[in-house]
Amino acid sequence: MQADSLPSEPPGKPQRDTNYSLLLGGGVGIYPVDILEDDPAGHQEATLAYYAMLGEGARPSPEVFSLPTGEQVKLEASSVCFCTVHRDEPQHKILVLVNPRDTKTVVAVYVKQSWWTTEDVLRTSDPSREGLMKVQSFGERIVLFVLNVVIFGRLERHLDDDDMFILPHSVKEEAKILWRDGAAVGFYTTKREGSLCGDGTGTCYLLPVFDTVFVRRRHRRQGLGLAMLRDFCQTFREDEALGISWPISPAMYQVCRKFLAAHPAERGRLWEVEPPGAWGQRGNIWLKIQLQQSRLHPDSHSGHSKEAVATRGQTSQDDGPRLSHNGEDHKERISGDQEQTNGDHAVKAAAGWLARACQAGPEGPTAADAGLPVGGGGGGGMRPRP
Repeated sequence: MQADSLPSEPPGKPQRDTNYSLLLGGGVGIYPVDILEDDPAGHQEATLAYYAMLGEGARPSPEVFSLPTGEQVKLEASSVCFCTVHRDEPQHKILVLVNPRDTKTVVAVYVKQSWWTTEDVLRTSDPSREGLMKVQSFGERIVLFVLNVVIFGRLERHLDDDDMFILPHSVKEEAKILWRDGAAVGFYTTKREGSLCGDGTGTCYLLPVFDTVFVRRRHRRQGLGLAMLRDFCQTFREDEALGISWPISPAMYQVCRKFLAAHPAERGRLWEVEPPGAWGQRGNIWLKIQLQQSRLHPDSHSGHSKEAVATRGQTSQDDGPRLSHNGEDHKERISGDQEQTNGDHAVKAAAGWLARACQAGPEGPTAADAGLPVGGGGGGGMRPRP
């Protein structure tokens, strides 16, 4: 929203009649995350009042909202709906405007008596918002919702199943948003040790887990997934073992390969895990990478191509998140060159190192019946995954 474009009512702004108050977002560089008070109840009350006005048809003619394409959407009760910001707190809702040609696609969000395009919801005028920052305020939760449910859920992934939808994260979900040049371009979420594996189970995670990751398409292949994985490891630097949610995509394996190649001290800490993360539910990522490389180069080492561990959930070749049997995780899809290996030496060295790193311990309880949280997932308990 630019000040010099206010008189002409640019695309992305509602056209108001002369008796209606001006948009609060009309000033230069003012965006919802910068001005929204940390007051979900107050926001809800104001939104309900506005929705009631739309339902009553109090105005002689409906206002319209101009999309960036130039198409105009009437602001009336039939074109808006409420969405819950948190899957486990249905009382916290936001009002969204949907595309009349695709009612599952959100085009604007109502905040502070104004309609904002989804892109403006993701912007900030605060220069201190740069890099990875923990989600804390209600406004930041709305940004996380838009990134997860609107951008990833509908706009930046292949919709193999048009009936599948993405649910918002839990209010207790720990997340960091990646801010870059005044906009939110990605996020990742974690499960802390001791947090519940699901809403309907008493089973808890036995280690911190790098759970969901998303980077917007135009910001991929720039090392941002690597930066988020590094941040996760630094955040839990005191923990002896860290998990990454199973199944890991081929692209995320490339991120892990690059990270572990540059940080040998982390090779004993990163595990691909199923909840709750007992020893029988972990696979060492560095060992799997070495075995994969061994399998990819069978001519360079005789007799070991069948020793490779076949990792699950690695069939998707699209440019966005995909489904798994437990749900979806959105791990950033980043391509990378194949790392050269030394055949038998690489496999034996990795296995020997693993034996030293993994000192025998008692088997923890299995989680065959423990449901994963539906954080960011769609129908049937699906979560965002790579």
